[in-house]
Amino acid sequence: MAQQRKALGKGIGALIPTAAARRTPATAPQAPSIPPGERVDKLPLESIDLNPNQPRVHFAEADLQQLSASVAERGVLQPILVRPLPHGRYQLIAGERRLRASQRAGLHEIPALVKQMNDDESLLVAIIENVQRADLNPLEEAQGYHVLQEEFGLKQDDIAKRVGKSRPAVANALRLLQLPEDVQDEVRAGRISAGHARALLGLDDDAMREALTRQIVDEDLSVRDIEKAVQEKRKKSPGKTSSKDPDVAVMESDLSRALGTKVTIHTTRSTDGRGRVEINFYSHDDLGRLVDLLLAAPQGRKHRVAGA
Repeated sequence: MAQQRKALGKGIGALIPTAAARRTPATAPQAPSIPPGERVDKLPLESIDLNPNQPRVHFAEADLQQLSASVAERGVLQPILVRPLPHGRYQLIAGERRLRASQRAGLHEIPALVKQMNDDESLLVAIIENVQRADLNPLEEAQGYHVLQEEFGLKQDDIAKRVGKSRPAVANALRLLQLPEDVQDEVRAGRISAGHARALLGLDDDAMREALTRQIVDEDLSVRDIEKAVQEKRKKSPGKTSSKDPDVAVMESDLSRALGTKVTIHTTRSTDGRGRVEINFYSHDDLGRLVDLLLAAPQGRKHRVAGA
């Protein structure tokens, strides 16, 4: 408080800088530096080719209309990313929504960051930039991860670090690609959610998965509805006994949901409570994901089985 009173005692001039002081900033603003091999330019829209490896293929019509109206009024505020091609053309790496909106708004040019990249670098950046977007649909996200695995040999840990997500999130997304194509199409179209799709993974039979998918669409079933239906169908499927203890069945369902994979609890006919737990996995990475989840599981939560 003493220092504050001392400053105020110097008069109003101590608080308001003089005109000369205002004209002489302490540090002159620095222009943003552009790394070598890059430049920001305005490019003709017709000179830009779409990226054939773009993981995102579906664009919501309402979102495009809204963005197009904004671009028409204010212009493109963030440059797209392109790489130069021969004969004065460019390939889009990131920013397809902005490019499409600019075309709809009737613009002839668009600001772009032009960066030298080879095919692999271009593909890697395009996929990572897209899967980080919140509005990417689950199947497009999963396909992006799959390309990173197949084309670049990245493990799920590496993918998770690059896109800023957890390893279980990446693993669960990839598992959606195990579903039949008809079911995947419903996810892409937004008629069933990723939660519905993950619940369907509890079934091994594709015909059952497709039948339940039709029910989800026709009857507007919730994820919880599908989890119950999957549990019932698994009880009645060949090789299963319908006399399984209901408490054990509930634990099977809880474990399957928590681990994101099929879990089966086998109990003996004796009364000593012996048996085994069977956990399905579908790749080395999926096994690693399950190990991580099991080792990180909180201790102390107990299920009570009837008769225990």
